[in-house]
Amino acid sequence: MFERLIAYLDSVADRDPSPRSRWEVLLYPGVLALGMHRIAHWLYGGGMFFLARMVNHTARFLTAIDIHPGARIGRNFFIDHGFSVIGETAEIGDNVTIYQCVTLGGTNPTNGIPGKRHPTLLDGVIVGSGAQIIGPVTIGQRARIGAAAVVIEDVPEGATMIGQKARSTLVAAETYQRQFMPYGTPCKDPCEPVMPRVDELEEQIAALKAEIDRLRAAEGQGPLPMPRKGAPASERGLHEYRTEPGHDERHDEVGNG
Repeated sequence: MFERLIAYLDSVADRDPSPRSRWEVLLYPGVLALGMHRIAHWLYGGGMFFLARMVNHTARFLTAIDIHPGARIGRNFFIDHGFSVIGETAEIGDNVTIYQCVTLGGTNPTNGIPGKRHPTLLDGVIVGSGAQIIGPVTIGQRARIGAAAVVIEDVPEGATMIGQKARSTLVAAETYQRQFMPYGTPCKDPCEPVMPRVDELEEQIAALKAEIDRLRAAEGQGPLPMPRKGAPASERGLHEYRTEPGHDERHDEVGNG
């Protein structure tokens, strides 16, 4: 038992470089919450639900981490900082890391019969701060859930999910980030091809403007006037419409009447 405790403390230190000793890791709220959950889960499995809840609420008071006694948690589970919620039917594999303010929430069974309604996190999953994983979804091995992501569907093995609703970052799941990724969020590598998409949109806008200028020139009009800086979109559009050559404002008066 002592060797397993040492191995667990070392696994936490491997994922968090700040502690200077194992004694310091013992003070972590996530470590205390997990230890008390082991007791609560044992009581829960023995049918002593009231005592299990007492331990659960005591742990929540001391650590600001709420782990339902019924949740099944594997080895080397680490909650960094705290303020997280884990529901009754949640299942967590080995070497899983969760950061602060994460919810493993459940759906409300419409038939009134309790069942599997919370997420399943397989081995090696990392969940970034503020992420919400809702319902009986499965998060594949080594998957990374980015900070503040909202996950309501299954996540394949090795995928990195970001956004609301969470979507893949389009990286190769088989080879990308096999090592530990803090907060489950890729910071150095681009998550999405943003700049090429912006360049493509700018080219399309330029092509559309050139086509508009060509059509205006065919009608004997000048190039499309540039909008006044800082003017609202509605004002810019009205100004451009009324300043076109040959426009008769009397039509506006009739139309507005």
